[in-house]
Amino acid sequence: MVVISVVVVLEALALLAAGVLYIYELVTGAPVASFWGAVFTLGLLLAFSALLFAVGHFLFRGYRWTRAPALVAQLFALTIGFPTMTGGLVLAGLAMVVPALAGIVFLFDKRVIAFASRAGGSRAAL
Repeated sequence: MVVISVVVVLEALALLAAGVLYIYELVTGAPVASFWGAVFTLGLLLAFSALLFAVGHFLFRGYRWTRAPALVAQLFALTIGFPTMTGGLVLAGLAMVVPALAGIVFLFDKRVIAFASRAGGSRAAL
């Protein structure tokens, strides 16, 4: 559970860093095709980062609803990581693919499923 939670939080930190870099590029006057399109993209980066922070936190606490968004995030990382890797940016692609694959493997681990599916006992699972 700790490993998958750390993977998700690190992905959230990476998205937050990308958002901060995106803000810097917009403020310094980097050319964009559409200003409002760039603002929308920035909003998506920051919103997805916030979502992943919440998922990582509540996954660590054992909430069952967190497994689905964590899996979707890993699948998104794979769909971006493989073309990045095959497009010539091997290290950047591996930085996306390896944690995503590890996250998927750990999400389907019996111990993670059992921890996130507890009902009755110390606290109710949501």
